[in-house]
Amino acid sequence: MTRVGILTQARTTSSRLPGKVLADIGGRTALDHHLDRLATSGLDVYVATTANAADDPIVELAAQRSLASYRGSEADVLARFHECAATHHLDVVVRVTSDCPLIDGQVVADAVAEYLRRGDSGLYLSNVVVRTFPRGFDFEVFSAEALAEAFARADTPEEREHVTPYLRASGRLRLEDWTWPEDKSRYRVTLDTADDLRLLRALVEDHHANDLDCAGIISVLDDHPALVQMNVHVEQKPAP
Repeated sequence: MTRVGILTQARTTSSRLPGKVLADIGGRTALDHHLDRLATSGLDVYVATTANAADDPIVELAAQRSLASYRGSEADVLARFHECAATHHLDVVVRVTSDCPLIDGQVVADAVAEYLRRGDSGLYLSNVVVRTFPRGFDFEVFSAEALAEAFARADTPEEREHVTPYLRASGRLRLEDWTWPEDKSRYRVTLDTADDLRLLRALVEDHHANDLDCAGIISVLDDHPALVQMNVHVEQKPAP
């Protein structure tokens, strides 16, 4: 049986908005919302955090939810992911990040189902290379074998920090895109700045976005341009 796991990276030492994963959004932490949403995928979820004492609350939150956590290097996130996947004997890894508190678990599940249907360990399937989803619904699916190769071969700080640049650039995987029917990439439903947090609180507290799927959240943003303006000016930090 193929063992699939969603690995989400989480830490409290964000440079732009420290402690953001534990920020309150409608009475729950951003990380709780994120994990609630991933639970709807029906897949096993693992929280990959750091060995820093500052991240003890993340481990405690995961334990309260009966979720496994793995503590590794803060800077070498690739090693953290590989070690977590190896510890839990995963065959297929779904990489997500905890700055996506409203990620759609069903979207992730559908993509994983397609990945498994293909039965191709040389496939990398994601919605982050060609962006049509709003930022904040990001996922990448690839084999643990490919992750192990990246762990062994990637040698730049950027490749180690951002986990998947080596996978995409190696030429050893076939990259395929999971796309939304329309280009909604201009919308930003991720958590990186104080203005992002304002929008997420408005979405959850005023529009019950925690109960909406991706299509429902897009519909809210389509219908309320003022919400979009809350963080339209935010520039995403560049990543390889």
